[in-house]
Amino acid sequence: MYKREDSVRLRQEFWTAFGRYMQPVPSSEGLKVNWINYRTTIKDVYFRMQVDKQSAIISISIEHPDQNLRELYFQQFEELKTLLHETLEEEWEWQLTTLVTDQKKISRIYKELHGFSVFKRDDWHNLISFFKPRIIALDKFWEDAKYSFEKLR
Repeated sequence: MYKREDSVRLRQEFWTAFGRYMQPVPSSEGLKVNWINYRTTIKDVYFRMQVDKQSAIISISIEHPDQNLRELYFQQFEELKTLLHETLEEEWEWQLTTLVTDQKKISRIYKELHGFSVFKRDDWHNLISFFKPRIIALDKFWEDAKYSFEKLR
């Protein structure tokens, strides 16, 4: 079992390694991008990557506090579902509502990888190989899809 400080340090080291690995990769527009903290420019819509001791998740997270607006964003993504899955070259899971903390509900579209741990350096290659093509594909999808959300701002 890891102490809290060790856990925080290993997570930071993983994300630093991932960031360095992705640094030379440009966005679909050919621009420099911060892949770890990808900015969609749409308030309350995020591309999230998370790792823990058993799995990794990449997601489109819709975190608007107003349920009706969150559902409206989710419906807009549903309109783009075919484009999303074609760009990702795989199907993802869709959750209209999920609880992430005692008080916070979100909607998300996600893909999960089980059986790999951020706490095992030998797993880092598999985790990076999981995240890299998906975040690049999300960027490519977003280049076309973001305009569909302009009217919802």
